[in-house]
Amino acid sequence: MHTVGSMTAIRLLLVDDDPLVRAGLSFMMGGADDIEIVGEAADGSEVGQLVARTRPDVVLMDIRMPTVDGLAATELLRSRPDAPQVVVLTTFHADEQVLRALRAGAAGFVLKDTPPAEILDAVRRVAAGDPVLSPAVTRQLMAHAVGTGADTRRHTARERIAALGEREREVAVAVGRGASNAEIATQLFMSVATVKTHVSRVLAKLGLNNRVQIALLTYDAGLLDEPGH
Repeated sequence: MHTVGSMTAIRLLLVDDDPLVRAGLSFMMGGADDIEIVGEAADGSEVGQLVARTRPDVVLMDIRMPTVDGLAATELLRSRPDAPQVVVLTTFHADEQVLRALRAGAAGFVLKDTPPAEILDAVRRVAAGDPVLSPAVTRQLMAHAVGTGADTRRHTARERIAALGEREREVAVAVGRGASNAEIATQLFMSVATVKTHVSRVLAKLGLNNRVQIALLTYDAGLLDEPGH
């Protein structure tokens, strides 16, 4: 982010293969005082160089593009140091590609017919470090796009979760259930600062980028349905 006058502007990169969609997004997002459009791309193949040159805080990424799609571009971006946050643009709510983008580290998704104010809110939230998705929406998406390999994912997820200490595991499950840091602090009788420390450790130990990925992993491991969690 950089400061414009007394306001910190969110640097935003738009990626969509439809020039009309890009023009509409640019008009809508560029009118906000706290957002600066730093670049536009028509395909995921252009994203790496544009990000290196423009250093956006958030990338608004179309999921379907002709050469390199939003999934591959998201995976590429999230593997970089100091990666920007990614919000995926999609036409379909329950979409296996969206779920894969979330697993790759996207902070959330918005439908292309989402009201402009809600898209703006999504960009602001991820720029502030908050996921766009509520855990309820995340679980709904997962339920509609389970696909194959659920048993393998559960086994792998449980192996990864085993690296956590008991309190870290409890915090991870609470995150998966959608609890805020303040709510987790109340539930587990700890300070908010301690909860933040545990969340940071969970992310670091599991090699995850955000709370959405914690929710996905606890779901895959079957922890959200276990008694006592």
